[in-house]
Amino acid sequence: MGEVGSPVPFRQFVLKVHSRCNLACTYCYVYQGPDQSWRKRPARVPEDTMRRTAERIAEHVSAHGLRAIRVDLHGGEPLLAGPAALIGYARTVREALPDDCAVAVSVQTNGTLLTADALRRLASAGLIIGLSVDGGSARLNHRRVDHAGRSSWPAVRRAAGLLAGAPAAYGGILCTIDVDTDPADVYRSLVALAPASLDFLLPYGNWSEPPPGIGPFAGPAGRVARAVPYGEWLARVFDLWWDSSPGSRPPVPVRLFGEIVALLLGAASRSESVGLSPLAVVVVDTDGSVQRIDSLKSAYAGAPDLGINVFRHDFDEALNHPRTVAAQRRGPATLCEGCRRCPVVGVCGGGRYTDRYVDGSGFDHPSVYCADLEHLIRHIGDRLRQTVGGAPVTRY
Repeated sequence: MGEVGSPVPFRQFVLKVHSRCNLACTYCYVYQGPDQSWRKRPARVPEDTMRRTAERIAEHVSAHGLRAIRVDLHGGEPLLAGPAALIGYARTVREALPDDCAVAVSVQTNGTLLTADALRRLASAGLIIGLSVDGGSARLNHRRVDHAGRSSWPAVRRAAGLLAGAPAAYGGILCTIDVDTDPADVYRSLVALAPASLDFLLPYGNWSEPPPGIGPFAGPAGRVARAVPYGEWLARVFDLWWDSSPGSRPPVPVRLFGEIVALLLGAASRSESVGLSPLAVVVVDTDGSVQRIDSLKSAYAGAPDLGINVFRHDFDEALNHPRTVAAQRRGPATLCEGCRRCPVVGVCGGGRYTDRYVDGSGFDHPSVYCADLEHLIRHIGDRLRQTVGGAPVTRY
C-alpha cells in the first residue's frame, strides 16, 4: 500500500478526563471490548497531566502554525470529574495556547449527571456539550443502562430538556445505530429533542467481530453481494431527513448525510467516517499516554497504544509514529486494493480505519460496512440527481 505526502498535524485533541463510566451500555467498546486498559489508568486525570498535556498541545500548535484546533473532553463519563475540573482543563489549554490560535472545547456526555447548575457553569466557560443517546424514548435507550441494569432515560430526558433550553451550548446528539429499531421512530424521536445537530454512528466492529447483521470476512476484495442492514436503515432516515422540508433546509443538520452530500458535490470531507481527508486526531488518556483513535480498542487489546506519553514525548513523535502514519488517510493510494478499485472510494474513503481490521492480517482491508456504505452513498447520489434535475454528481 503506497503512501501519499507527509502526516498532517493534529487539529483535534481528545483528552480523557475520567476513565470510568456510570453507565454499562451493552455495546460499549471501551468497557465491553477486548482492551481493558482503563482498569490500570487513573480514574481522574491528575492536574500535572493536564498541565503537561496543555503545554504539548501548545508546542504542536506553534510548531505547525495552527490557527484553530478542537479539544474534546471525554471519558468514560467526563461529568464524573465535575464541572469545575472540566472548566479548569479547558482554561489550562486556552492559557497555554498562542494568542493567534482559536480553540473550540466540547464535552461529550451521556447526560445522566448534567444538572441546570452544571450546564450554566459549563456554558458560561464557553464549553459546548454533546449528548450521547440512542433515541428519544426509554424503549429506544434500552441498551443504555446503569450498573444495576436501570434505565438511564429519565435522567437523559432531563438533560435533553436542559440543553434544548441552552442552544448556544448545545453541540447536538450522537446516536449509535441499532438496526433492530425502526429508523423513522429513532429519527423523529431525536428531532423532537430539539438538538442543534444529529450524527448517526455505525457500531464499532470489524471483520473478526462483525456488528449484528453482518457476516464473516469476505476475503481480500471484500466486495461480495450481501444484505446491507445498516445501509438500508440509514437510507430510510436520509429520505425522512431530505424530504422533511422540500425546497428548504431540513429541520436539523445530520452530519453523516451532510458530509456525503458535500463529497458527492466535490467538497472535501471533515469526518473520520467518510471521505479521503486525513484523520488529524490524537487521544491523551488519564495517565498522559498518547494514543491513536480510541475506537481501535474494539479491534484488540493495545491497538491504540503508541508507547508515548506527554511527559517524555511531544505530539510530533506521535504524529510520525508508523502506526499513526498507517492510519492517517491521505488519498486512495493509502487504502487496500479493493478500495482503490471501488467507484465510490472518493466518498466512502474506505470507511473508518477501525472497521477494517481482520485478526492476523491487520487493517489493510475494506470496511466491514463496505456494502452498507456503498448502498447509502448510491442512494444519496440518486436522490441528489432527482433533486437537481439530472445534473452530474461528481464523485462516481
